[in-house]
Amino acid sequence: MIIKKLTTWLSPLVLTLLTLRCFSLSAVAQQAPAPRDTSFTTYSAFVKAKKTYPNITVARPAVPTTIQSKTNVTYCTLGSRALQLDVFYPKAKRKKGYPAVLFIYGGGWRSGNRSQHVPMAQQLAAKGYVTVTADYRLSTEALYPAAVHDLKAAIRWLRANAKQYPIDTTKIAVWGFSAGGQLASLIGTTNGEAQFEGESCHKSHSSSVQAIVDVDGTLAFIHPESGEGNDSKGPSAATYWFGASKTEKPDLWHQAGALNHVTAKTPPIVFINSSVERMHAGREDMIKKLDTYHIYHETHAFPDTPHPFPLFNPWFEPTLNYTAAFLDKVFNAK
Repeated sequence: MIIKKLTTWLSPLVLTLLTLRCFSLSAVAQQAPAPRDTSFTTYSAFVKAKKTYPNITVARPAVPTTIQSKTNVTYCTLGSRALQLDVFYPKAKRKKGYPAVLFIYGGGWRSGNRSQHVPMAQQLAAKGYVTVTADYRLSTEALYPAAVHDLKAAIRWLRANAKQYPIDTTKIAVWGFSAGGQLASLIGTTNGEAQFEGESCHKSHSSSVQAIVDVDGTLAFIHPESGEGNDSKGPSAATYWFGASKTEKPDLWHQAGALNHVTAKTPPIVFINSSVERMHAGREDMIKKLDTYHIYHETHAFPDTPHPFPLFNPWFEPTLNYTAAFLDKVFNAK
């Protein structure tokens, strides 16, 4: 009985201490990057998924000979912290420029890295797009909404460097997987909202996007379908990211859900999903809102698939094809 009471008393204390640690990390976020959390990698996801799907392979297609790249480009500097990205673009010149796509990796807002979607970015570049894989500050370094600020700065960087790559600044999309999908949908549904912009880097340029590709990213944190915020066995990934539980700061959790920002100005969106339903919480409710405003949308779901499906064959290529077909349609790219 004593142990049970002690455990009950300690649980909120531990969460409070973790929350304070997160805020402490946020305070120094602009000084230096925190040590990386490597709990989610392509390899670790592959090892886990292969137990259930023994025939899968990591997608590593040959790099197209029709593209060129520039890597480790700093797109924004915060104190001594350099946020970097990699750019892939067609060798062929095009006077009006190419549509651009910002790729956002997943990993529970605290793990993962920008290399994970390089294969997808390279293959899409070969189809006539300028593609970028970008860093952003994770929860070990800075709390929400720092990641949103960083990625909007990356979009502004695209416009600021449109002549060099070259980019059609009227046609920019955001593509994200898992936590990256949540970020992509939030970024796209908050076009022009000042509170999500941040204060740094290329502020004279717009961060608005004209299309969203959400690959298994949640659309709502506080929702009957959501699996985020269950702290019964310790703080969840989202709790770390927000620096508070959903019961402590529900308004913050509500704010981060793209479902709650849909307006007539929301750009077209495609949902590409696994069979893990909680990973696309709020999708059907969002579709209803999109239909109310007559906003174009598509949904493609792969039956019997693991959450990190876009990293693996046989799902890599159809994910690429769904992405390209959607963007070609909304951008009239071909």
